[in-house]
Formats: sequence, C-alpha cells, structure tokens
Amino acid sequence: MLQELEYPFDSESILKKSKALKKRLLADGTSRIEKKIAVLGGSTTHDIVRILELFLLNQGISPVFYESEFGQYWQDAMFGNEELDQFHPDLVYIHTGIRNITQWPRVGCGREEADVALEGLFGHFTAMWDRILREWKCPVIQNNMEYPFYRLLGNQDCVNPAGRTRFVTRLNERFADYAADHDNFYINDINYQSAAYGLDAWADPFYWHMYKYALCLNAIPWLALNVSNIIKSIYGKNKKSLVLDLDNTLWGGIVGDDGAENLEIGQETSLGQVFSEFQGYVKSLKDIGVMLNVDSKNEKENALAGLNHPDGILRPDDFILIEANWEPKSENILKIARGLNVLPDSLVFADDNPAEREIVRLHGEGAAVPEIGTPEEYIRILDHNGYFEVTSLSEDDRKRNEMYRANALRSQEEASFTDYGAYLESLQMEAAIRPFEAVYMARIAQLTNKSNQFNLTTRRYTQAEIEEAAADPSYITLYGKLTDRFGDNGVVSVVIGHMEGVKEGTKPSENCGKGKVLLENSAEGRTLHIDLWLMSCRVLKRDMEYAMLDELIQTCRAKQAGVIYGYYYPTAKNGMVKDFYARMGFEKIQECENGTTWRFTIPDLYEKKNRYITVKNSDGG
Repeated sequence: MLQELEYPFDSESILKKSKALKKRLLADGTSRIEKKIAVLGGSTTHDIVRILELFLLNQGISPVFYESEFGQYWQDAMFGNEELDQFHPDLVYIHTGIRNITQWPRVGCGREEADVALEGLFGHFTAMWDRILREWKCPVIQNNMEYPFYRLLGNQDCVNPAGRTRFVTRLNERFADYAADHDNFYINDINYQSAAYGLDAWADPFYWHMYKYALCLNAIPWLALNVSNIIKSIYGKNKKSLVLDLDNTLWGGIVGDDGAENLEIGQETSLGQVFSEFQGYVKSLKDIGVMLNVDSKNEKENALAGLNHPDGILRPDDFILIEANWEPKSENILKIARGLNVLPDSLVFADDNPAEREIVRLHGEGAAVPEIGTPEEYIRILDHNGYFEVTSLSEDDRKRNEMYRANALRSQEEASFTDYGAYLESLQMEAAIRPFEAVYMARIAQLTNKSNQFNLTTRRYTQAEIEEAAADPSYITLYGKLTDRFGDNGVVSVVIGHMEGVKEGTKPSENCGKGKVLLENSAEGRTLHIDLWLMSCRVLKRDMEYAMLDELIQTCRAKQAGVIYGYYYPTAKNGMVKDFYARMGFEKIQECENGTTWRFTIPDLYEKKNRYITVKNSDGG
C-alpha cells in the first residue's frame, strides 16, 4: 500500500502526482480484482474518477469506469444508452449533492407544502434506485446531501419547515431509511464528510461556478477515500485485525520501567483520559468483528500487568494473541497472521514509535501501518482511514473475536494430543449443512467477497445474486455451520453449483479454466458444475470439507445428477487449494495456465468421507 494514500494525506500532492502514483501502484505486483464501476454524476466527476482509481488500486481493486456526461445521472440510470448498456456495471456510484436539488420549499411555507416538496424529490431518487437494483442487479452507492453553505433563516433554518438545513436533514433520513430497507444499497455520507472537512471549504461556490464541481478540488481525495472504502468493503477487501503496541499506545508510560501502578490511564490526568478514550474506541471495534491482537516489546508478565490496570478498559481476554517479547515487531506481525490463519495484509498495526512503524511497513508483507500521530489523534486517524468499513454486520461478525479466541484454545489443546484423530473426536463437532436460507444470505454474500485462500474459483456474488441462485431450481446451494465444545464457528463454508443436461456428442470445452467442461456422451446424465466452493481458514483440517462433499453428493443424487465438475482458478492467494479436488477424489481432466478442471463420477455405493463431524440435516436430524 502507498503511504501517500493513507489518511492523513496531502490532497494537493495526490491531485498533482496522480499519474506517478498510478504508475507505482500498477508496478507493485499486487494481485487485484477487476470491477466495472459506473459513475453517474450530477456534477463534474472527471477528477473524482481519476482519484478514486488510485484509492481502489491501493486497496486491491482494479477499476474500469463508465462516466456519465455532466448532469446526466438520472437520464443514464432511467433510460440507459448503448455504451452504458454494453458496460454491464458491477457497481453504480451516484455522485449528487444539494446542487442537484432544483426546487426547495418556499420560504414561509408550512409543513404540508414542505412535505410535498420532500416527497417529490425523494420520489425522483427512488425511481432511479429501484430501476438500477431491478435491471442491473448490482450494488448502488448514493451520496446523501451535504448541508447548504448558507442559512437564510439563521439557526431556525434547522427547525422551520421551509429551512433548507431542515429539508436536507429530513431528506437524508429518507435516504437512510431506503438503505436500511434495501440490500445492495449503500449511502456515502457526504453530510459527515463535508462537516469533517469543513463545510465552508467543501462547498466553496467558486468551484461550482467555474468548473461545475459540487465540492472544492482539494476535498476530492477525502471523498474518493470514503467511496473507495465502501467499495472495498462490499468486495471483501476490509482489514480484519487491529494489532496494537502497548507502551505509549494504549497507555502513557513504559510498564517495564514505570510499573503498572504508575501508567497514565484513567481520569486522573488529561493524558490518561485520552488513553482511556482510545481504549474504549478499540474495545468497541470488537462489536463490528475486528480482531484485536498485541505486538509489543515487553516481558509478557509486564504486558499483562498493564492490561490488568484497574483503570484500563481493555483486558487480556479482549485480545486473541498477545505477542509480548523482544523479537522484531515485523516477525511478530507475521506470527500473528499465521496464528489467525489470515494473510498479513489483513492486519493494521498501530504503534506510537515511527521506527517500529517503518520496520513493519518494510517487512510486514502488506500490513497497513498508519501514521497515527499523537495520542489525541489515534482515534481520528484510524477511523478516517476506514480500514474496517461496515457495509453489512452479521452475528458472525459480532462474535468474531470470540470465535478466534476459541480457535486459539483449540490450537493449544491440539498440541497436547499425539493422535490428531483423537483430537478431532475430542472437539465433539456438529455441523448444519443446508440449502441457503434467508437468515444467512447476507453472511453468505459477505463470505464470497472476503474469502481468498480457501476459494477454488474466487467468484464474488452480491446478495441479490446469492438470493437468485437459492431460488433457482437448476442450482444447488449449500452453506455449512460448525460448532464444537469450544463454541460456535458460524457459517464457515459455501458451495454454489449449477446443473446441466447433456446433449449427445458434446465435447470438453477448449476454454480451460474460464468456462465449463461438457461431457463426452449423454450416458452420464445430468451434471453439476461447481461455480464456487469456499471455506473459512479457521476450520481447516477439521473434516468440514469432507462433510460438505458428502452433503453435496447426497443433494446431487436427489436431483439426479451423476457427475460433478469442479474448477480451480489460480490467484495470488489461493494456492493452498490447488490440489483440493484431488484430495476429494476427483479426477483431473484438463489443465492449463488459466486453471484446472476436475471430474467426480458419483458411484452407486458412495462411502462418506467425513469421520468426525455429526451432521444435522434440514429436519434437525
């Protein structure tokens, strides 16, 4: 990741050096997913697109853009055009603001007249959103409205029905209600962004009248960062863990030198209050699924003494792994990543020491390392970078720390067994493996966009596409939940496949790794082509993959499919499953640089492969 694109950044430098920054990003060897993004603007959007591309490239997404003509956002969304129709966007971003409000409530009007104006404007937007969601079936990001840069009614502008500030507040509430009621619809909160940036600067009229920019030029990187955070969250590019130093990061002072009793934390001093507020912020991150870990140069007992300070908010059991030792922090970062079974680029490292930050930045294999500033800036800088942007929040997210702490206990117990099979039996595992259910649709869509290592095809699905597959009788969908005596792992595995009949004389596809292989004759009957098979790495080597295969084969039999085709498409991150289908008993039938195709013919007498998990069917049996 480029440090120049981490908040706080130099907006003028980004705008001036965008070509050089793009060149560096494209030359860094990062593997990125490609997404087609339609930007429909109510104002000039060229520089927004130019800078948005930088932030997306920095976050692992290679964007291809369609950009509407000036002010044609509504026409493009409602009526389309040949270029846009052929573009088939993966995501639509609608960049509008109060400059696109053409009719405001009349000064002196009452509530009823203001309501009519509000409903008319809201209807203008909902007609557009409904059509995009219905016709294009892709995620939509919509700006809400910034406040006006003047208040005709002064402070009463936020109270009077005719006040523009009041009108924008009510309109933003309606936008929020629509977002709450519609999957795949997200608000880009420029109301907050303009306030954080400074509304007078954001809304400088010069840029509108001279260039038809709805915001000042230097605010564009701040806007672009926020939009990119939503996009990378939708496509599973969020960071997963915050790794924290201790001394002068979570408290004031050095616990090994000063003693735990002399640390600055709590309400006795102003600096102690700052650290308490930061600890409270960090602890709240657990509620959105952020995993907390420690990487500190300290004796372990001193680290624990500091975390047990009576005025502290964080406690040792708030962390999954506590690496307190004298090893290089970059090595501890890699050790934490291995312990969590995630890649280092899923981690964010926060440390007050600039030398330690630079070491992790150089040797941490992609871990994000923000310049967190002084203690009173810690929260703002971590928060504004949007590492953990929330676009959906499942029960599994809220329990993630608990799940990974349980995994650490499993690992400790595994080390005490000499027989791995005996260890698996001791876990007393139970699984529910069923067709997709409404209650888990959001979590399943989230998994398809997050899982990278144990993912055979790395296909990404929106929630709407997940729901379509679940409702289509030609598809087989399965999700798997796993529990054991240490706790609930949540939804950890997903399989999606489509069935096809076979025509006489068809031949295998020549498009290895990009299409599907057809059977050579019709004797084998219906076939299942696996479009997606993924599993959370936290349940690796627990027999869950075998349990999923057993249920998949049973489902295929029920639907009279006798052959299963699996596909492996290699990426920079999924090499661990290169031979997965071989381990499952599939036969390799095609291989090329784009991928590998495997076939499994279901025998009349199939012997189940899962030995250690008790599987409950849809009837609870």
